[in-house]
Amino acid sequence: MNRQSSISRKTGETDITLSFCLDGTGNSELNTGIGFLDHMIALFAKHGLFDITVKAEGDLYVDEHHTAEDIGIALGLAIKEALADKKSIKRYGTSFVPMDEALAMVSMDLSGRPFLVFDADFTSDRVGTMSTQMVEEFFRAVAFNAGMTLHIKALYGKNDHHIIEAIFKAFGRALDEASRIDDRITGVMSTKGSL
Repeated sequence: MNRQSSISRKTGETDITLSFCLDGTGNSELNTGIGFLDHMIALFAKHGLFDITVKAEGDLYVDEHHTAEDIGIALGLAIKEALADKKSIKRYGTSFVPMDEALAMVSMDLSGRPFLVFDADFTSDRVGTMSTQMVEEFFRAVAFNAGMTLHIKALYGKNDHHIIEAIFKAFGRALDEASRIDDRITGVMSTKGSL
């Protein structure tokens, strides 16, 4: 099976091309202009065993908001396209990931019903050049454009880099679980017959 997608998205603020493969090996080629976001997306890909390329040009002279959010939009659209009809996928995925003193949980439902619950507190304004506020904005964009119900919780932690890293790794692992094909599932995992 080759579940992959390509998204091109150009606005007055950003120009993004993104390719995504659900059934990959964890390879990534990233050039977002935001070093910390590159690092986090690479972790997401490695731990979910996805292949992803992102090339983004954005109005970083303003700040990183538009670029990070629009990459989240593009990633959400790519996930939705790669999932196609969602036939035989497990649908649900949950992962707990420790990163030194931090522990994060991500749980999702590839339901077609977008929702985000984000429960993480950060003590610093930025990690690298990226505002910690953008972590929630990025995942909101992903969830609403992928059509997933997404719950993210940082259970504890002191170092913001560690907390965010645990979140991105857990997101990759949860999506890998939720998108996995189970041959026992006929059609989609829903009594309604559609997701």
